Amino acid sequence: MHRWLCLICWSLSFLVVAEARVVRIDVSSREALLGGKSFGLAGSYERIGGTIRFAVDPDNPANRIVTDIALAPRNADGDVEFSTEFFMLKPVEADRGNGSVLYEVSNRGRKGMLGFFNFASGSLDPREASHFGDGYLLSEGYTLLWLGWQFDPPLRPGLLRLDTPTATESGNPIRGLVRSDFVVTDRVMSHSLADRSHVPYLAADPQAPENVLTVRDAAEGEREIVPRDRWRFARMKDGKPVPDRGAVFLEGGFEAGRIYEVVYVSEGPPLVGLGPAAVRDTVSHLKYDGSGSLDVSKEAIDRAIAFGISQSGRFLRTFLYYGFNEDERGRIAFDGVMSHVAGGGRGSFNHRFAQPSRDAHPYMNFLHPTDIFPFTDKAQRDPETGREDGILTHKLDRKFWPKIFYTNSSYEYWGRAASLIHTDISGTRDMELYDNVRVFLFSGTQHGPASFPPSVSIGQQKANPLHFGWAMRALLRAMNNWISDGSEPPDSRYPRIADSTLVAPEQLDFPKIPGVNTSTRVHKAYRADYGPRFVSEGVVTQEPPAVGKAFPILVPSVDGDGNEVAGVRMPEMQAPLATYTGWNLFNEKSGPTHEISSMVGSYIPLPRTRVEGKASNDPRPSIEERYKSRAEYLGRVAEAGMDLIDAGLVLERDLPGIVRNAARHWDYLMEDVSSTTSDR
Repeated sequence: MHRWLCLICWSLSFLVVAEARVVRIDVSSREALLGGKSFGLAGSYERIGGTIRFAVDPDNPANRIVTDIALAPRNADGDVEFSTEFFMLKPVEADRGNGSVLYEVSNRGRKGMLGFFNFASGSLDPREASHFGDGYLLSEGYTLLWLGWQFDPPLRPGLLRLDTPTATESGNPIRGLVRSDFVVTDRVMSHSLADRSHVPYLAADPQAPENVLTVRDAAEGEREIVPRDRWRFARMKDGKPVPDRGAVFLEGGFEAGRIYEVVYVSEGPPLVGLGPAAVRDTVSHLKYDGSGSLDVSKEAIDRAIAFGISQSGRFLRTFLYYGFNEDERGRIAFDGVMSHVAGGGRGSFNHRFAQPSRDAHPYMNFLHPTDIFPFTDKAQRDPETGREDGILTHKLDRKFWPKIFYTNSSYEYWGRAASLIHTDISGTRDMELYDNVRVFLFSGTQHGPASFPPSVSIGQQKANPLHFGWAMRALLRAMNNWISDGSEPPDSRYPRIADSTLVAPEQLDFPKIPGVNTSTRVHKAYRADYGPRFVSEGVVTQEPPAVGKAFPILVPSVDGDGNEVAGVRMPEMQAPLATYTGWNLFNEKSGPTHEISSMVGSYIPLPRTRVEGKASNDPRPSIEERYKSRAEYLGRVAEAGMDLIDAGLVLERDLPGIVRNAARHWDYLMEDVSSTTSDR
C-alpha cells in the first residue's frame, strides 16, 4: 500500500510539473472556417481565439535568462504569472493535419503569414475567403498559431499583445533611462516618445535633470543640446500643448529631416523577456502535452516551426541567442526556425526598459541594440573589445539547436548588415556555416516585394516588385521535410568573399544608367556600449550608447545590367526586363537624397528597343535585343522556373503563376511596342 501511495503521489507531482507552465487556456471564440470548407487531406479548419495564462518558476535555469525575473512579483507558489492573447487556425480533426505547428512571431501584434505564404489579402481578423488566398498553408495541413509576445503594440483592435508584470526592487518602482529618437518629414510641434504609434514609456519625473533633448543632422553628426526652456513633455490638443508624459513638445516645432533624440527617466519596467518565454512554453505545451481546451492531442503535434518576418525574424535570432529554445524541463521547443529579412540584427526583446518595436535603418531608429555583436552563429572574438560570442553558442547546448533558414532580400545587405551573418567581423573571409543552418539571399529584391505595377514610394526610383514568395513556399516545405524525415534541404545560396560575389560598396561596378543616382552609403553596425551591466544583466545605464568602430559591411556584386549574380535568382531576374536592386535613395519629400531609403529597393526597366537605349545612352541591352518575342521571353522564364524546381527552390504547382506574372510584366512594359520591330 505504501508503495502504491508513493507512486500515486509521484504521478500527481509529475502532472503538476507538466501543467505548471501553461496554467490555463481560456477560449473566447471558436467557429468553423469559411463555412466548413475542406482543405486537402487536412479537411475543414476552425479558428480559435482567447488567452493563455502562464506561471513560471523564476529559479528555474530556463527562466533565469529573463531579464529582471528575480524582481518580478510572485504568487503564493512562488511563480511569476503572466498571460498572452492567441489566435489559432487548426484542422477540426487535429490528427488530420501534417503534425507540424507553424508559429508566426507576430510583427507588432499583426498576422502576416497568410498574406506571405498564401498570397492572401492581409487581415487582423482573417475570416473571409480573400484572407486565405490560395489556401497553401491549410492544404499543407499546418496548425497555424499566433501569440502576443509584445507588451506595447498600438492600441488597435485585432493586435495581439502580452500582459506582463513590472519589476520592482524591495517593493519600490525601478527607474532607468529610456531613449526616443525620431525624424519628421514635415514640421510638427509635438511627437510621441514611442516608435510608430506604440505605447510609450512615460517620463517618471518631467523635471529630472537626466532628461535631455538633442538634435543633429546626420546619424554620425554631433548632438546639439536643445535648451530646457524650449521643450517639455506635452502633446498638441486644439492647437495648444497639454501635459503628456508620453510625448515631447518643442517651441517652434521639430524641423523636417533633422534627428531629434530624447533621453529621459522612466519607471516600472515590464518583463519584456516573458514574451519569448510565452512562445517557448506554448509551443512545448502543444508538442509534449497537447491541449484539451483546443482539442489537440499529444499525438496530433509532433513538430514546431517558427517563422518571423523583419522584426519577427530578429526576434527569432534573439530567442536563440538567449537560449529560449530549451524549456523548463530540458526539452527543445522549436525544431525548425525560419528567420526572414532579419539581416544581421537582433533586437530589444529581453532587457530592462526595452522597446521591442525599435529597429535600425540608415535614417530611422538610430543606435538601438539591434545590429550588435555577435552576428554569426559560430563564436567569434572581437579584437576591439576582447569579447567572444556567437548566436547559437552564447547559451544553447547543441541538442537544443533547431534547423535554421536565414533568408534575406538584397535590402538587408545594404540596410541591415546581412553580410555579417556569414563573414568574419573583419570582413576579410567567409565563415563556415553549421550543418543545421542554411543561408539564402533572394537576389535583387527589397525587404518585402512592392505591389505591381511598380510606383514611386519614398525612393527616387520605382519600388521593386520582384517577388520571392514562390521560393519561400518551397523552403517551408523543405524545412518541414528536414525536421520530419531528415530530407536534406537545398544548399545555401548567398554571396561570398571567396568568389568575389560579396564586395565592399566602393567596389560595386554598377552600370551608369541614365537617371539613376547611386551611393556607396550603407547602414552601419557599430560597436555600441550601453554600459557595463547591459551584456551581463540586460540593464542599460548609458544612453545614448558610446559608439566605437563600425563593422565592415559588404554587398552582393552585380552583372552588366546591375543585377546581382549570387543567391536565389528568381525567373524574372534570370530573364530580366529590368534592373532590380535592394537599395533606393530617398526622394526629396521623404528624406536626405544621399541616404538609402528604408526597406525599399529599385525597379529600373530596361530600354524597350535599341533606339530607346541609344537615345538615352543606356548601357544595358534592350528588351528587343534580348528576346525575339513575348513567347520566347516566357519560355526563358519557364525554363528558369524549372531549374529552380529541380533545385527544390520552387514548387511545381507554382510555375504557372510565375509565368502569368512574367506575362503581366511583359505586357506592362511592351504593350505599345511592336513585337516585330525591325530596327535591331
